[in-house]
Formats: sequence, C-alpha cells, structure tokens
Amino acid sequence: MYTRQNQRNLTSAQKKRFVAALLELKRDGTYDEFVRIHDRYFVPDRETKLRVGHMSPSFFPWHRSYLLEFETRLRALDPGVSIPYWDWTTDSSPVSSLWAEDFLGGTGRESDRKVTTGPFAYDTGNWTIRVRTSEAAFLTRNLGRPHNPIKLPTAAELQWALDSTVYDAGPWDSTAPDGFRNRLEGWAAPRSERWRNHNKVHQWIGGHMTGGAAPNDPAFWLHHAFVDLLWDRWQQQHPAAGYLPARPLELGDLQRGRVIALDEPMPPWGVTPRQMLGHQGVYRYEA
Repeated sequence: MYTRQNQRNLTSAQKKRFVAALLELKRDGTYDEFVRIHDRYFVPDRETKLRVGHMSPSFFPWHRSYLLEFETRLRALDPGVSIPYWDWTTDSSPVSSLWAEDFLGGTGRESDRKVTTGPFAYDTGNWTIRVRTSEAAFLTRNLGRPHNPIKLPTAAELQWALDSTVYDAGPWDSTAPDGFRNRLEGWAAPRSERWRNHNKVHQWIGGHMTGGAAPNDPAFWLHHAFVDLLWDRWQQQHPAAGYLPARPLELGDLQRGRVIALDEPMPPWGVTPRQMLGHQGVYRYEA
C-alpha cells in the first residue's frame, strides 16, 4: 500500500520525481490518451446519452477509477511516485506552494493566459496541448480570475457538502436538490452563486481546467485526489448512507440508461461503483 501526500509536504526530490513521471507519460502519448478519456466521458445532463463522469451519481467512483488507472501508469515508471492532493481550503492563494517554479508553475500571462513558468510551460518544449487545441497549443491558466475575481471554496462551503446525509438524489443530475455528490461536485449552490466546491476550483484555475479536457493541466490530478479524499471523509461521517441509486432506475424514468446504479459497470473500464467504494489495501491518505 502506498500513500498520497498533501502536496505542501512534498520534498523537492518528491516534486521532481512526480513531474518527471508526468513528462514521460506526456512524451510517450499516454498522458494525452487520459485527457481524451476524460473529455469523452464529460457528458452534460442536457444530452440524452449515458453520463458517467460528471453531473451524475458515478462522479466519485468514476474519478477514483480514473485516477487509479493514471496512477498505475505513473508508478510503472517510478514506484516511489503517487498523486499528491491539494487542500484548496488551506492552500488558497496563487502563490501557494503548488504554483511554484519547481512544481506546477504559476498563472498565465495577462495577454493570452499562457503559462510561462515551471515544467509545463510551452516554451520548455515538453508540454504541447494536443487535445482540443482550439483553445491553445500552450497550457493556459487564470488563477483567481483577477478581472472577475473568484475565491477558492472555504472550509464552510466544504462542510456544507459534507453535512449532507444522503449520497445523491433524483433527478440524479446537475439539478439534484440535495445530496453530497451534487453539493461537492458543485452544481448545487445558493442562488447568489453559480458554482461551489469542485466546480469552483476548476473555474478559479481557469484556462484549460474549465472544460472536458481539464486534465491537460496537471493541477487536475491534485484537485481530484482531494475530491477523492473528501468522499472518504463523507463516508466516515455518514457510515449508514450508501451509494445511490442502489438499483437501476425504473422503466419510464427519464434518467434510466443515463446514470449508473451501484452494480452497473462504468465505461471504459467496466468496474462498478460498488467496487470503488473503498481503496483500503491500495493507497491511503496522509493526514
């Protein structure tokens, strides 16, 4: 079993090893395949086909499987590497450690949002955006959106999600009125806000992180490792509240065939939400 660490506790050597593994996966084409997978399964709930990655109950188990598949590739290159997590309620500034020159690099320049610092800057020659290149061939960010400011989620906003006593609720999409999944994914928000929690983080980073091809930005992995940790935390707080829907939806339900029930396989790997309810024996989170 290995450990996923808080990014703020990584040593310089650990950062270098993580970055080196990412760059190697980018070089051999594996990284872009993972970006394509996420983009393929980013299906808005206004569409009638299966939604497995977002705006649906399988948001958590699908991303857990996705991160595990990616982490397996990283660890095949360097068994000492794992995906670190970023607690955005604590490290909430554009000058936090993860945005340093020796790790993820910083925000984009004002003219075109081009990231010019760190190992994923286009000018290093190692990080060309190949999936959805209509935005830019270079990585873009706009940390905090200075011209239309947005703040990262607070501990209170996060607690609002963790306090939900049910996992999810009909109609099992972005309009679900309650449930931990929609509160943490961030579509459920007070009328004065458009996003909360997970979604708000994507918007705060800006640039490539705001669309289906968000993994083009390596910050994606650290963000979603924290989302995965939060699912753990919610399960511990509400041990009697299981994944919903537990069974396939009834005939006639408009969401039948569009959302994944507890024991239905999630493409593209065929694992079920039940198989992803825990990760004991595989990895643990550093406190």
